[in-house]
Amino acid sequence: MAAGIVRGGLAGCGQQVARLLRRRFHRSAPAALQVTVRDALNQGMDEELERDERVFLLGEEVAQYDGAYKVSRGLWKKYGDKRIIDTPISEMGFAGIAVGAAMAGLRPICEFMTFNFSMQAIDQVINSAAKTYYMSGGLQPVPIVFRGPNGASAGVAAQHSQCFAAWYGHCPGLKVVSPWSSEDAKGLIKSAIRDDNPVVVLENELMYGVPFEFPDEAQSKDFLIPIGKAKIERQGTHVTLVSHSRPVGHCMEAAAILSKEGVECEVINMRTIRPMDTQTIEASVMKTNHLITVEGGWPQFGVGAEICSSIMEGPAFNFLDAPAARVTGADVPMPYAKLLEENCVPQGAEERPSSPRRPRGEPRREAAGAP
Repeated sequence: MAAGIVRGGLAGCGQQVARLLRRRFHRSAPAALQVTVRDALNQGMDEELERDERVFLLGEEVAQYDGAYKVSRGLWKKYGDKRIIDTPISEMGFAGIAVGAAMAGLRPICEFMTFNFSMQAIDQVINSAAKTYYMSGGLQPVPIVFRGPNGASAGVAAQHSQCFAAWYGHCPGLKVVSPWSSEDAKGLIKSAIRDDNPVVVLENELMYGVPFEFPDEAQSKDFLIPIGKAKIERQGTHVTLVSHSRPVGHCMEAAAILSKEGVECEVINMRTIRPMDTQTIEASVMKTNHLITVEGGWPQFGVGAEICSSIMEGPAFNFLDAPAARVTGADVPMPYAKLLEENCVPQGAEERPSSPRRPRGEPRREAAGAP
């Protein structure tokens, strides 16, 4: 009898504890998974290395040192010297090896420590990788990925700070992608590795350590983002902001500020520079009747200029209520001084239509704002 009383008392306590837990904790929403851009890139490459034995990574310090920015952390220990390869400091040399390997049927990931160094290998990227499929009459594909940090960083001055989106976006035969978020980074790097064409993946050093919410679908090994498809990050009705890479975040900040003033911005994350998703941009402009492009690169012959010309030449032109406007980096080599550096690239609130500063020779940004 005593045992029964004890068992009954314990059961009663258990029920009370269960009710307490349900009352206090059951309704708590699970925290969203946060993943940095660096870890998303690492995860994407890891999954593709595991999936396809033809995939390998080469570049300066990518193996034992885990990469200059630790994007390849742990891959050398997992896959060894044959698939994670440290190279000499010779971009022309190891880019040529990578292109040759791609022609032989492998799928190399060629890392430039910074895309500024890709100029040392531009003959391999353009003349060897980008043109071979065309020159061979479609007989010789070159499935290679060129990846690394691109654009302005912090305190690295003129020779390490330019954006190569327009440089490589100009060249037929290349595909060019430019991720902003962790979701972008993983989905685009995986799609780039699987593509049968040479793909340039323009990352951003200042974004590597930034965490983003990582949706459930992005955690799948089968997650891919189609190359050539933009994403509407924020819906709006008054003005379209189009950007890529880090400036997408600036556009989101500007949109949040303007929303408090009654101006609803539609923010488009390009994701792909070439082939550009003109249809998504056109549809947005036809809805908002205003367009502002935002980029960290130089103003002349840039990505924004290409977007504006495509709108001028297409059906969306007749829907514009004001001239399209561009926000860009300053038309100078990047200074070393921090204050000057900050004034050479867009800084978030710069995208407000009332902002007075604009690229040389461009229309006033007020004209592209909401009425």
